[in-house]
Amino acid sequence: QVQLVESGGGLVQAGGSLRLSCAASGRILRRYAKGWFRQAPGKEREFVAAISWSGGITYVADSVKGRFTISGDNAKNTVYLQMDSLKPEDTAVYYCAAGQSYGSRRQDYNYWGQGTQVTVSS
Repeated sequence: QVQLVESGGGLVQAGGSLRLSCAASGRILRRYAKGWFRQAPGKEREFVAAISWSGGITYVADSVKGRFTISGDNAKNTVYLQMDSLKPEDTAVYYCAAGQSYGSRRQDYNYWGQGTQVTVSS
């Protein structure tokens, strides 16, 4: 079993930056692929970024490409999402996830955190 806890969300002005963290307990996180998803009010949960279990492969959604970066620190059992040049449309609850498969689909991931709110004001 893997427990995931996100942190780092908050309120930021457009153009600003935030770094989200996702700390894992239980099984060792490095054995899993990790991902970030987000869900805005009234919308489906959507893929944001993923990183392979080794950390050697990363993938981000087109909507955040060039602005968001996913990284991991296996020694700390933590994965990060660096978000720069934030836009109001980035406002959502952000969730981290871990799973056996590396991908952009929700079903690729078995474990989910509780989410952290990110609000970008214009």
